[in-house]
Amino acid sequence: MSKPWILVVNDDGVTSQGIKALVEAVKNLGEVVVVAPDSPQSGMGHAITIGKPLRLTPVHLFGDIKAYKCSGTPVDCVKLAVDKVLHRKPDLCVSGINHGSNSSINIIYSGTMSAAMEASLEGVPSVGFSLCDYREEADFTAAAHYAHLVAAYLLKYGLPKYSLLNVNIPKLPLSEIKGMKIGRQARAKWEEEYVERIDPFGKPYYWLTGKFVNYDQGHDTDEFALANGYVSVVPVLHDLTAHDVVPFLTENWKLITTNSDEGTVPGVSKEEFNL
Repeated sequence: MSKPWILVVNDDGVTSQGIKALVEAVKNLGEVVVVAPDSPQSGMGHAITIGKPLRLTPVHLFGDIKAYKCSGTPVDCVKLAVDKVLHRKPDLCVSGINHGSNSSINIIYSGTMSAAMEASLEGVPSVGFSLCDYREEADFTAAAHYAHLVAAYLLKYGLPKYSLLNVNIPKLPLSEIKGMKIGRQARAKWEEEYVERIDPFGKPYYWLTGKFVNYDQGHDTDEFALANGYVSVVPVLHDLTAHDVVPFLTENWKLITTNSDEGTVPGVSKEEFNL
């Protein structure tokens, strides 16, 4: 049988240390192709390029592995890889290894996870890897170890279609990591503030700052796993429907969802209701 095709993408750029570690982690599992942004694209989420041309340029950064740098976003990289590089869907898409955590709410902003999500929209088993270490000299040894393990399992067992994995590795040596925990995304958010400063021309500009606040003390969350020395594995879907809210709306919005002319909404006048 032919080897599986593995697409490697990221959001930190094609020259990042994380993508080099990821390529090394998966290169013996199949035929690897790299398509990554030509510059850092952190925080791009699921953005795509519209209204300007995209450039796709071969690079020689990973030995004999075929690799390209793309002028677009992480999601652009996946789209171009499928359509113009591979001319087919890969058997696996791995994204990262991101320089910094993508646990909890960070998945919303993450270019790393959006690249994996784009591939999963095509029905490709996909995973985003992130190391919870923002330092330039971060050690990717443990992250690469678990990336190899997870990628091998995905190639063997696959995933339910249109799902993907969000894998975060704690900032610990490999020998101190206790294992892996499968769980859910913690309920947390960034409490942000824009610091105002003045440029040399006397005009104000703003610098985003903030702190991450975890409101979820559940022992089944990604934040709990990472805080206690485990690699966190969270299965993810694209469906953003709040399924628990459907019964609530169905019950409390009966009057407006049934187009009744006879009912009224408590606290709302008939004139407002008939808008």
